Amino acid sequence: MYGMSYDQIMQWFAKWDALAVEGDVEAMADMALFPVNTVTDGSATSWDRETFLAEMGAQLGGDVQMESTRTPHFINENLAFVITDGTINGMTVRYGDLLVKAGGEWKFQTMVQGGWA
Repeated sequence: MYGMSYDQIMQWFAKWDALAVEGDVEAMADMALFPVNTVTDGSATSWDRETFLAEMGAQLGGDVQMESTRTPHFINENLAFVITDGTINGMTVRYGDLLVKAGGEWKFQTMVQGGWA
């Protein structure tokens, strides 16, 4: 039903992951729809662009090794919640991202991951 959008989501994440490995948080921020929501055990916050740059910049760059399997769940043609199972530098991770199609482009809007509280 959303075959073309599935391919777009996979291409979007390929670019996102490459930028994460490069540590290019400015370019990653360009792919976001602010404010970005961050949700973990017992808390939820919203980040503006400045906070996103500071928080993501502190976590990315350097020698990052990532392997991921992503499963998009389409709410409709403009909203997709994507579950990621993977490893980052040998650590097993599972998280979810809400992507919103805005102005014809997919944008990162919400990230959900347990264990940050």
